[in-house]
Amino acid sequence: MAIRAGRLAIAGARRGMHALVDLVLPPSCLGCRAPIAPGDGLCAVCWPELEFIEAPLCDISGLPFVFDPGAGMISAAALARPPVAARMRAAVRYGDVSRRMVHGLKYRDRMEFADTIARLTARAGRELLGDAQLIVPVPLHRGRLWQRRYNQSAIVAQRLGAACALPVDLHNLRRNRRTRAQVGLKMAERRRNVRRAFTVADDSGDAFAGLNIVLVDDVITTGATLDACADALYAHGAARVDALAFAMVCEPVSPGS
Repeated sequence: MAIRAGRLAIAGARRGMHALVDLVLPPSCLGCRAPIAPGDGLCAVCWPELEFIEAPLCDISGLPFVFDPGAGMISAAALARPPVAARMRAAVRYGDVSRRMVHGLKYRDRMEFADTIARLTARAGRELLGDAQLIVPVPLHRGRLWQRRYNQSAIVAQRLGAACALPVDLHNLRRNRRTRAQVGLKMAERRRNVRRAFTVADDSGDAFAGLNIVLVDDVITTGATLDACADALYAHGAARVDALAFAMVCEPVSPGS
């Protein structure tokens, strides 16, 4: 009884603190900063601007099809250059609102964005997460982590783990060299930039052996970073690696023949 009373007191104190914060700093839209009701995340103008990636999708790349070819179809792009990950999924197309949300979390310490990003990412990845045994975020190089003070992908991964009751490994997949920023690079340049940039810790043992793993990142552009991470995980015994992100740079594609 005493423990339960203590927990109720803590929960009540948290609710009171949240109410006080909302009074002093009223909630604002994650996309445009307009005032909103507590818990809404986005205003009525920004919500419709989020372009959700919905079925029909390529079963491998997660790209939306221009028409519904039936279940289990694969796009021509995925047949021509299949990703290393078995399946890739993202919640929304990378556009103005999703970019502001990602940049707010990534560069501006807007931790309140993480809950909404994680919730939408979990919705898009429910099939992948349902098959998973472990979540692994794409790591930052220690120099970049020191500059930013946190890894936005790790924050989202932890929220996904808590929501799905899955363990999250934050330490054993590592970026062993500091790469150039991928922004502005062509696909071939991106692949060269991250080639052999990720490794598994020497003392990891069999941390990934035989497991179905979901790799988590904020944005999928060409998939080069996820490919490099998946290569490292497969090299250390992972049974299956899927990739999940909040946003994806994409256009509708045609199914392959």
